[in-house]
Amino acid sequence: MSAILEVRSPYDGSVAGSVPLDAASDVDRKLAAAGAAFAAWREVPVPERRRIVEKGLSRFLDEAATTARDITRQMGKPITQARREVETFAERANWVLEAAETALATEVLPEQGGLHRRIEHVPLGVVLDIAAWNYPLLVPVNVILPALLAGNVVALKHSSRTPLTGEALARAFGGLEIPDLVVAMNVTRDAANRLIDDPRVAHVSFTGSVPGGRAVYRRAAERLIDVGLELGGKDPAYVAEDADLDAAVEGVVDGACYNAGQSCCGVERVYVHERIHDEFVDRAQRLLEAYRLGDPLDETTTMGPLAMREALAPLEAQVEEARGRGARVVVGGARVEEMPGSFFAPTLVVDVPNDAALMQEESFAPIVPVLSVADDDRALACMQETRFGLTASVWTRDRERAERLARHIDAGTVYQNRCDYVDPALAWSGVRESGVGATLSRHGFLGLTQTRSIHFR
Repeated sequence: MSAILEVRSPYDGSVAGSVPLDAASDVDRKLAAAGAAFAAWREVPVPERRRIVEKGLSRFLDEAATTARDITRQMGKPITQARREVETFAERANWVLEAAETALATEVLPEQGGLHRRIEHVPLGVVLDIAAWNYPLLVPVNVILPALLAGNVVALKHSSRTPLTGEALARAFGGLEIPDLVVAMNVTRDAANRLIDDPRVAHVSFTGSVPGGRAVYRRAAERLIDVGLELGGKDPAYVAEDADLDAAVEGVVDGACYNAGQSCCGVERVYVHERIHDEFVDRAQRLLEAYRLGDPLDETTTMGPLAMREALAPLEAQVEEARGRGARVVVGGARVEEMPGSFFAPTLVVDVPNDAALMQEESFAPIVPVLSVADDDRALACMQETRFGLTASVWTRDRERAERLARHIDAGTVYQNRCDYVDPALAWSGVRESGVGATLSRHGFLGLTQTRSIHFR
C-alpha cells in the first residue's frame, strides 16, 4: 500500500487533502509515459500544439473555484487572493499561447553562395519542473505552458505543501488527445533528487531556496543538462524625494505584505529620502494597522497565516537583532499569539542598519524595514549591498532618475513606480543568488529548446 502525503491547513490544522506518494515503480511508469508522449508531441506543429494546450487550459479553468479553495486550504492565502491567482494564471497562459508561434519560429538566414541556412528551436524532451508553494499556479505556469508549446512534456514535482494543485494541473494538461503531456510526481526530496539523475529527464526548472537551488544545480551538472533556477530575493525599494507619496506608500506596503509577504519578488527593504521619511512612515503605519487577519476562507480577511509555522521564530529573531542595534519597531514585530495558525503581525521597523539581518537575509513575511537616506547615491549604495538580485523598484516622478539608477542596479527587473509584478512579455530572471536563466518572454521559450543549425548546399 502506498504511503500517503497529507496536507494540513496552516490556519486551523484541518486536513486540506491527501495524495499517494509515488513509489519507485510509479515514478518509472510516469517517466515512461511522459517519454512516449514526447515522441508523439514533438512531431505536432506549433499551431496544433496551441489548440490542444488551449483545450487543457479550458479544462483547468472549469475547476477554477475548487482550485482557488484548494490553494487557500493548503497554504493559507486569502480566498480573494487565491481567486486572483487563478485569474492571473489564465492571463499569463493566454499571453504565452499568443506568443508561441513567433517565439519558436525558425530563423531563416539569407542564402549565401548557394547555401541554405536556418536555425531551428527543437524540443528537449521531459522537463522536470520542481515548483514552489507560495504561488502554486503562477510558479509552474511559467514553465509548463512554454515547455508544452515548445514540444516538450513536463514532469511536475509540486511542493509537498501544495500537491493538490499539481494534481489539478496534471489532470487538465495530461489528459488531452496525446495523454501524459504533464505528469504529477508526488515524491520525497530524495526521490526528487533521483529524478534529476534520471537520463530520461532533459532539463530541470527549480523554484525555491538558495541551498535547494545549489543542490539541484550540482546534480544537474553531473549530467551536463541545463537548469533554470528562481531562488531567493531581498528586493529593495527606493522612495525618492519627488515620489508620489500616496502611490509609493500604497505600492510598497502592498508589495511587502501581499500573500503575507511570501513572494520571491516582494519588497523586503525600503530606503526613503530623509525629507519625506517621517510622512512615509506615518502613512505606512496606518496601512499596516488596517490589515484584517483571520480565516483565509473568510471573504473579509486580507492577510492569512504564514504557510510554515517554523518561520515565526527566525522572523522574530531578525526583528530583535535589528532592535538591539538601534532600530525602532513601529508596529507588529512578532507572531500573533491569540490567533490560531502561524500569523506574523504586519510589521514596520525603522532606522534599520543596512547590514542587519532584516536588510540582508530573506524574510518572506509581512515586514517593512525602513532606512532613511540622504540622496540617490546613498540609496543606490544601500540597494547594491546584497547577495541577491531579483527585482528592485524606484519610486520617482523623474524618468531620467529612474533610468540613471536602473543602469547601476544589479537586478533581473527594475521597476519605476510599481513593484511585485510579473509581466509575461518581459524576461523573468535574477542575478547573483536570485537565480540562473530566464522564464517568460521569448527568452523563456528559447531556454526550453535546443538550437539546431541547418546548413545545406
